[in-house]
Amino acid sequence: MYDDWRVGFARRPLVRVMEAGLPRPDDITWLPPCPRDFQFIADPFGIERDGVLTVFAEFYDYRIRRGDIRFYQYEGDRLTGQGLALAEPFHLSYPSLIEDDGRLHMLPEAHKSGALTLYECERFPDRWRPCARLLDLPAIDATVTRHDGRWWMFYALPGPNDRSMRELHVAWSDSLTGPWRPHENNPVRRGLTDSRPGGAAFVHNGLLHLPVQDCDGGYGRAIHLLRINDLTPTTFAATPVRRFMPGGLADGFEDGLHTLSGGDVTFIDVKGLRASRREKRIARLYKLRRLLGLNGPRRAQPPRIA
Repeated sequence: MYDDWRVGFARRPLVRVMEAGLPRPDDITWLPPCPRDFQFIADPFGIERDGVLTVFAEFYDYRIRRGDIRFYQYEGDRLTGQGLALAEPFHLSYPSLIEDDGRLHMLPEAHKSGALTLYECERFPDRWRPCARLLDLPAIDATVTRHDGRWWMFYALPGPNDRSMRELHVAWSDSLTGPWRPHENNPVRRGLTDSRPGGAAFVHNGLLHLPVQDCDGGYGRAIHLLRINDLTPTTFAATPVRRFMPGGLADGFEDGLHTLSGGDVTFIDVKGLRASRREKRIARLYKLRRLLGLNGPRRAQPPRIA
């Protein structure tokens, strides 16, 4: 079995989704399918400028087992452009977007590089340059937001026994580019049901809320929404306040939901589990490409900061 993901968006504020639930299927615009099988699109984040909605998402190919970041542009519900936004020799996913002092940044997950690198937009939407290394750690699905005068980062770390799915870590900084300091009580939360970040943090009724993945019984099964009741460099307390399930959103994609992001527009992804006789052949092709050095370097280095 392998995961197949699909990305969609609805022109409904994320706060309204929190209160009323996920959009109806008829209200969701789905991104176009991948050009080949054994590829998927996941981890959507987006921004609207001058009437054009740009969705950034991970594009993953099982043949090389590596993702890059693609963009998809919409006017209304009509796709008007798409292309490659960012690629590296290592896997990229989870292209969270951060605006700071009038500048747009992207913080993609790149734990295979061993570090967490911030990119600044040089030309929207397809030219990004590495501008700061925020952590010398292989942070996974790092979610950064500004709240109560500080920058906060929520992230997972790789490790045995599904560590990346069962621990929530926090760091904080006075500046987006750092230095970043780890929370005194990391990991601040444990458990497969509501620890790994799963989308954009947002404020509702004065309190920060963070989507997190429910991985109990499998990766990315659903989204829990954490209300963060207490957040300082030395304290943390949170309460799950809502659960979002994938059922009924898209035919054949009812096995998972692991991203909830947005602002005035809400972005989601849904998963379908697939079985194919070609899986073994695809796996053999990947191993052959790796032996021939066609899949990129085995040990990637984080990008150099100019």
